[in-house]
Amino acid sequence: MQQAVETKPSPLERQLKVAVPVAALEADIADRIKKLARTVKMQGFRPGKVPIKMVERHYGFQVRQEALSESVQRGFAEAVRTQNFRVAGMPRFEPVEGGTDTEAFEFQAVFEVYPEITMGDLAGRQVTRPVTEVTEKDVDATIETLRKQRAKYEPVTRGAADADLVNIDFEGKVDGAPFEGGKGENFTVVLGEGRMLPAFEAALMGLAGGETKTFPIVFPEDYVEHLKGKTAEFTVKVNQVAEPKLPVVDAEFARTLGVEDGDVARMREEIRQNIEREVKKRVQTRVKDQVMSGLIESATFEVPRVLLDSEVARMHDAAVADLKQRGMTTENMQLPADLFADRARQRVTLGLLVADIVRRNDLAARPEQVRKVIEEHAESFEQPAEMVRWFYGQPERMAEVEALVMEDNVVEWSLGRMKVEDRQMPFDELMGTKKA
Repeated sequence: MQQAVETKPSPLERQLKVAVPVAALEADIADRIKKLARTVKMQGFRPGKVPIKMVERHYGFQVRQEALSESVQRGFAEAVRTQNFRVAGMPRFEPVEGGTDTEAFEFQAVFEVYPEITMGDLAGRQVTRPVTEVTEKDVDATIETLRKQRAKYEPVTRGAADADLVNIDFEGKVDGAPFEGGKGENFTVVLGEGRMLPAFEAALMGLAGGETKTFPIVFPEDYVEHLKGKTAEFTVKVNQVAEPKLPVVDAEFARTLGVEDGDVARMREEIRQNIEREVKKRVQTRVKDQVMSGLIESATFEVPRVLLDSEVARMHDAAVADLKQRGMTTENMQLPADLFADRARQRVTLGLLVADIVRRNDLAARPEQVRKVIEEHAESFEQPAEMVRWFYGQPERMAEVEALVMEDNVVEWSLGRMKVEDRQMPFDELMGTKKA
């Protein structure tokens, strides 16, 4: 006997009564006990010769619980199929108190169903698609960055200048008192990289090895909570100033970038190809972000609470694991759920939207699409074929690629229904390297 009843707390919540006939349950338990008796081992008895009564005495409770649980699950699954419920998350089973059926155990399953998604008109949504051309100037700038990354520093006696590596001891105080993170020894900073506050780096300019300087720093309003807006007095001693010596762009430099024959022209072409791949990814990301935002704004539906709670828990565990990997003590760490609530809602909402559009419009990932994405990703590795084989041997990675392909299919489907405007965008703006 099953009976579905809608409940009031949430439009997605359902209650379903599941009845397990007593006679059928007892027969199932007896059958399980008999099968167990054939293999169970007890001291003083040969295998298969343990009396049924002893098996029941030792294992009866466990067997009864397993049989009852499986019967309830089967009854629930059958009722769900009969009534075409799309269950979100795991149901919660509760015994029905004061049931009137003496020939059956009654349980109530409380669960949520997936929402019916109503999508508004996408024709009014506009997407701006960047159009960026990679020039020789962009290749030159990338090579310059690669040279800086491979710079060797040589000590100098002059005052520090932009791009110099400066080794310092420093101590900062607020209202005469030290503060956490305000002291360091043999600390190195490359001036102009922006690792330190601009005012701090500016104060180091012109200082030579052995010199000491005291200066005030006002922390910005978007700094850490206990320091933002406050003024600290720093005392800095410069231990050493070193200037960068950049490698020459020659055959040896090309070989350090993986061009075995040292051909500089080949190196430039490979750099250009890498840049163009990165430009393509950046454009796709910008377009996808706009499309997904448009879909969320156009859709109307409730989000199952059980899916939100599950995503918050997953994000919490991932954050704790990340902190642990960084060396922080995470025992008994409890990060507030509110910290993840907004992002969890956005992820779940987007996941439901994408899945619904894929299902309704037959946009599942095709094998040839998955292969293409994997091969494009593998191109940036020294042995692409090995990387492709690695992907196909990793079910979790394959599932991630298939999910990305489905998202891309949804983006293409959406772009066919939205207004798309191409706009020229400079390379440095797209890459986020444009100076203010």
